[in-house]
Amino acid sequence: MVAGTICAYPKFAPVPFKEETLWDGYPEETNAPYGVAKKSILVMGQAYRQQYGLNVVHLMPVNLYGPRDNFDLQASHVIPALIRKCVEAKERGEERVECWGDGSPTREFLYVEDAAEGLVRGAEVYDGAEPVNLGSGEEVTIRSLAEMVRGATGYEGELVWNPEQPNGQPRRRLDTTRAAEWLGWKGSWSLAEGLVRTVAWYFGGRVPASPSA
Repeated sequence: MVAGTICAYPKFAPVPFKEETLWDGYPEETNAPYGVAKKSILVMGQAYRQQYGLNVVHLMPVNLYGPRDNFDLQASHVIPALIRKCVEAKERGEERVECWGDGSPTREFLYVEDAAEGLVRGAEVYDGAEPVNLGSGEEVTIRSLAEMVRGATGYEGELVWNPEQPNGQPRRRLDTTRAAEWLGWKGSWSLAEGLVRTVAWYFGGRVPASPSA
């Protein structure tokens, strides 16, 4: 079983992203090297299946999040970055948190437990050459996501948007018809529930930030 990526889809793929449109354009520029590399792995797996009969299964999860995520502000993705920024701003008594871009792009997120179950399910029941999307079906703007994180962390300050930072791909939402029909799988955790669990884990395993001078 190979874990692909939603970053392999064309920058302006029709929404929801269907697996058959994977080759209809070039990925979003900031994710292109990663996305193209994952496409290459898909092609390799299909070739090994055809030539050697190897059961290589290629599943493509949407953006993941949850406990034990990477919360390093220099390398983290949007959810752990927002959680850390809001938590530390709350502890330091800061009145605002900077968010990247203008908040207009949309994303779909899959809770880590759902992702793990989907990957295991695919490995157990699927034997096919075609890639399969794994997603929650819940599309949200980055601006709305930031508000959800602010609420989950209890931060009461202002969210300030910096449009000089990149927005990334305009929209992301997967068509998960194949996962439902071929794997018998569907995600169970809503974004709101997953954020609460992720924030609780983060609060429980860290040293509080020092108040601002």
